[in-house]
Order: sequence, then structure tokens, then C-alpha cells
Amino acid sequence: MTVRTSISRRTILTMLAGSGVAALVGCTPARSRSSASVVTLPDALLVEVDDGLGVLRGADRQMVPNSVATADGSAIYATALAGADTDFWRIDTATGHASARLRLPGRWVPQAVSASGTRVALTSSEVSVTGGRPDGRDVTPVLIADTTGVQHRLELRGNFVPETFTEDLAGLFVLEWLPAKAPDRYRVRVVDLQTRVPGPLVTRSKAPIPSGAEEEMRGDGRQAVLAPNRTILYTLYTHQPDHQHTRDLVSGRPGNVHAFVHTLNLAERWAYCIDLPHPFGEAPANGHAMAISSDGGRLFVADVTSGRIAEISSEDLTVSRTTTMAEGAGTGHAVADRDRLFVGAGTMVRTVDLAGLGLAAEWPVREPVTGLVLSPDRKRLYVGQTDAVSWHDPATGAELGRAPVPGLVVLHGAAGGA
Repeated sequence: MTVRTSISRRTILTMLAGSGVAALVGCTPARSRSSASVVTLPDALLVEVDDGLGVLRGADRQMVPNSVATADGSAIYATALAGADTDFWRIDTATGHASARLRLPGRWVPQAVSASGTRVALTSSEVSVTGGRPDGRDVTPVLIADTTGVQHRLELRGNFVPETFTEDLAGLFVLEWLPAKAPDRYRVRVVDLQTRVPGPLVTRSKAPIPSGAEEEMRGDGRQAVLAPNRTILYTLYTHQPDHQHTRDLVSGRPGNVHAFVHTLNLAERWAYCIDLPHPFGEAPANGHAMAISSDGGRLFVADVTSGRIAEISSEDLTVSRTTTMAEGAGTGHAVADRDRLFVGAGTMVRTVDLAGLGLAAEWPVREPVTGLVLSPDRKRLYVGQTDAVSWHDPATGAELGRAPVPGLVVLHGAAGGA
């Protein structure tokens, strides 16, 4: 079971990529640069560059080294060291306007932002739901804040990584790593922010999970995607040898799952895992990518290494269809609208028609793909590449423009709440 919308810093990054709409530790405040020689982009974009999260807006380039983005890309929460303390503020990505800075006692890093975009969980060191195993520790300090001030300060006994908030902001979903000092597995829990006590989730039928039946995982959290209605968080996990879901532990059935999508209901606090068929999870984790349709009705998981694509019904939480494309290599990226799924890996972009789940088109790009984003009007497909972002006609693949982005690591999504 799981966590990174945001949800966590890394989780929000991968979540933004999957939805088609993020950040790094640093000590400097946001900086902006504009030049007449910089190519003007038709739409505002969120990117990760070598030194942090960035917003590309027209001809302006704004970089925010230590930050996390909201799920819709409308805002960024940033921090900067201020002596022994930390400054904390909000940036509107549509305008670049920054709120007044709030001084937080101690050293803090923004980690997870609520689906509503109003509340942030900060930790004393950089951690990530989908970024690997944290260092061992007995106590995890967490600060909950918004632009008006500190709302809660937690000292959680154990090794925890914040993932996202409950819809009512009364709880914080976390990954608890076990054992705390030498973590090798984790489970998903929810912290009641009034009592400061972490506890188990409930099942999809809203029944309490029996003692000893909480799932513990050892796999890789690859990517998270937030549903358009902001009440469901989907997280893709791979490489789960001999993993047993809560439903298997309760029933006593054996489990041996290599990949699944963990479904977390932020309103009702239940979790459910959707198993993916073979060969999902057998190939490298970075070859897998996930995207959700614009209406939220279908979730798609692609494994570019095997060429397999699975369609999941968000209503039934089951795999409804699968198909196979040509095998590929490299890191997978995906984005979807109501009618099309775009999958990129290596120097190839493929379009899947969602009516028949068949290949509709494929076309090459100049360098390996580092992200796919559809424009809000669906007339441009942005493709992250080496030190550049290009935009294309989604139907033909024809390149319509190209802008240099030095140090580009990943193209994440649309900015400005588009």
C-alpha cells in the first residue's frame, strides 16, 4: 500500500507529470531572469532543472531551488534559510507574485502539499515518498503550515515520510519505515493532527484493518497521479516480491505481486491496491509511467520496456483492458486527455487511440524524452528533451517550436492552474 498529491515533494513532481498539468533542497530564494533572446513559450510550464523547480512563463524563467508545487500547478511553496530559522512563502505561478514571507523556527524543507493547495508539511531534512529509502532515525519532526502561520508541530516517534493530507486537512498520510533505525520496508498510515497519533487506514469497505494485517512494502514507488476531483491519489509501485495486500493478509491467501497501483481515498481514508498483470513490474521501474484521462474515468499504466499498456477503470478499480506496442528502452513518460494517450521513451513518442486502445501514430524527437505535457487547449504537446522543451502538433508530431532550458531534468506539467 501507499504515499509522493503532493503530497510529497517528489510525489507531486511525478504526479504533475502523470496528470499532464514538484522540488529540490536549496538555500537561495526564488530568482527570475528574462532576456529578449529567450524564446517565448505559448503556455506556462513547470520544470525541474539542475538546481530546483522552475516556471517557464512566456519569455521569463523563474527558478525556485527549494520548493514544492500544488497539484494543479497554480502555486509553489518555497523556503530559504534565514540564519538558524527558515523563511516560507507562496508564489503564484501565473503571475510570479510572492506572498509575504513567514519566519519558521528552525530548519525546514517543504515536503508535501494538500490537494487543496492550502496546507504544507515540512520536514527537517529532504525526504521523498517515491525517492527511495530514508536514513534511519527514531524521531521525525514535521511542521504543518500555511501562509498565515504554523498550524501544527509534530514529533513522530519513528521514521516517517509525509505523503499528503486528508481532504478535511485533519489528518496527514505518511509512510512509516520499519525498522526505524535501519529501514527496509514501509507501510501507509494516517496521523490525526489533533492527537498527533499515527494509525492504520480502513479498507475499501470502510472496515478497520485488523492488527497485523497492514501491508508492508519493499518495492519502488515510481509515480503518483491525483484524480481531477482531487479526492483519489493513485501511486504506481513496482518490484514487490512476495507482496501481500491487506485483503490477502485478512483472507490468508498467498500474494506474489510485482506491480500494482495503490489507490488512496483522501476523503474516506481507505486504501485499495489494483494488481497489474505480468509483465508489469518485471522490467526497470523507470520504464513505467502512469497517466489519467482528463475526465478522471480511466487510468493508464505503460511499461515501455515490454510495450504493454493497461487501462484501469477508476470506478471499478480493476484492469479493464490491455494492449501491446513496440518495445522500447529508457525512462517512460505519459500524458492523456479524453481521447488519446501519449507515451514517450528514448527518442520516440507514440499516440494511443483510447477508443480501441490501439496505436494511432508515432514520431521521433531529437533527443531522449524527459517529460510530456499537453497544453490546456490540447493543441500542443510539449516534450522535454536535453536542455530544451519543444512543442508539437499532437496529431502529426510536427515540431511547432523549441525553447532552450539549460539544465532541464524533467518537464512536469502546466503552470498557472491551467
